[in-house]
Amino acid sequence: MKKLSFLLIFVICLGVTAFKIVPFFQGEKVVIRNAYNENGVVEGTLSSGNIKKVEIPVEQIYQGNLLLVNSQHPVHNESIKSDVINLSAREELVKGYRVFNSETFLSEDIASKFSDMVLDAEEDGVSNFLITSGFRGLDEQAELYQEMGSNRAMPAGYSEHNLGLSLDVGSTQGKMEVAPEGEWIAENAWKYGFTLRYPEDKTDVTGIMNEPWHIRYVGLPHSAIMKEMNFVLEEYIDYLKEQKYISATVNGQNYEVYYYPVTENTTINVPANLRYEVSGNNTDGVIVTVLS
Repeated sequence: MKKLSFLLIFVICLGVTAFKIVPFFQGEKVVIRNAYNENGVVEGTLSSGNIKKVEIPVEQIYQGNLLLVNSQHPVHNESIKSDVINLSAREELVKGYRVFNSETFLSEDIASKFSDMVLDAEEDGVSNFLITSGFRGLDEQAELYQEMGSNRAMPAGYSEHNLGLSLDVGSTQGKMEVAPEGEWIAENAWKYGFTLRYPEDKTDVTGIMNEPWHIRYVGLPHSAIMKEMNFVLEEYIDYLKEQKYISATVNGQNYEVYYYPVTENTTINVPANLRYEVSGNNTDGVIVTVLS
């Protein structure tokens, strides 16, 4: 297996004041520090150094990998992944798993990432993965909602499956609650940018029953931070809005994460000489992730 020795340690630059300590994997500790200096200024890459200003249109709120979709925040047309494909037509992407039927759709990029993940699982002796559902169009979601009812499905436009970022993962050996595939996903999916979206201990936050089969791509470092903090996406989005800046080191890679509220004609700072990604949160702003 590509043994990923993931070390998640939150760090920020010197000159900060407040901090708190939370448990880390395997009994270690993580230090999470307040992102502001004594003057109330964010102490990250984008507060100084080689930066440029970029105008963010309101539509950006509804685009990216960190979109919060639930009963209060529906999918927008611009939210849907543009690279959705029929997996049966792309055999090179269906490696390490099977598909439930020939009409299983998913983002090409997410399918590739999922395949990489389950091929690693094979090296751990876990190899019976099955995608039972991926991307659903609004018409398909409406039919499912009518058939299954509100207790087991979301209305059209209010399901993560309408994005192309989520998939239901099964096992050919039994229910995910007890199958080795379910255990492996719960323990390892975060290392590959996926998060278990509807865990049993967060039903009061998500409003959705425990679904050990439903995973969602958010990308690194976000999946690692969520795993460390025991956050679901609702909590993580709120956390970023509160903190406005955090930083993390995952497997030797340093990241800085910034939240910006967005209104008409909003201009934000981005690094002029570093890689970065911008994602909306589907509520009120964007999240800038810098690889520093």
